[in-house]
Amino acid sequence: MRIVIKVGTSTLAHATGRLNIRRVEEMCKVISDLKNCGHEVILVSSGAIGMGVGKLNLGSRPEDIPTKQAAAAVGQCELMYTYDKLFSEYHHTVAQILLTGYDVRGEESHAHFCNTLSRLLELGALPIINENDTVATEEIVIGDNDSLAAIVAVSAGADLLILLSDIDGLFTADPHSSADATLIPEVRVIDQSVLSLGGGHGSALGTGGMATKLHAAEMATAAGCDMVIANGKDPDVLYDIVAGKKVGTRFLAKGNLK
Repeated sequence: MRIVIKVGTSTLAHATGRLNIRRVEEMCKVISDLKNCGHEVILVSSGAIGMGVGKLNLGSRPEDIPTKQAAAAVGQCELMYTYDKLFSEYHHTVAQILLTGYDVRGEESHAHFCNTLSRLLELGALPIINENDTVATEEIVIGDNDSLAAIVAVSAGADLLILLSDIDGLFTADPHSSADATLIPEVRVIDQSVLSLGGGHGSALGTGGMATKLHAAEMATAAGCDMVIANGKDPDVLYDIVAGKKVGTRFLAKGNLK
């Protein structure tokens, strides 16, 4: 199975912006094990700005673009150093790909990206993808890594897209404000009633939210790729998701409807 796993800033880092070492170590161990049993894995990783905030002791996510890009430059170094160190312990080679909107919207640049991604997987490498926040501007920004993950899943012809965040899945209402909110285990059709559940924002250090995840689900399922939203607090959940067990909310690809 070809799997794209997107991990959000809230999963990677503490509220301080500093790395959640125990969780990231466990996640790298599980992903390595999934690769060992024959799956192809692509990791879309948020966290560059959030980790840069922590390393630069900024206190909160910056509002101005130059400081965001400076934080991204610092944080991306720490992020890839950590991934390279941890995955190397399990004998897996990582490869960094940083993208902007131009790279995925331009026909020629997108073709180059797809060819590089395909070759990396053939070589057994683990591609780790993030938006190039250091140089992205309003005109070339992708905007959020939920959308980026869906773009990657479609480009790679993935079988499964997994979005790990600090939420358990899609609920009938906002679980933070409604005691009656219940988890929706499966979505077969993404219609207006489903899209209307996309209110709310992401974490203080991140940029995503449920609306961006539903947009990602639309893109992925239309291309024949199932998508799962799950809580990333316990990386072992990846085993159950890949095995097809009921975890979080699974959005069924149009070709997989029965």
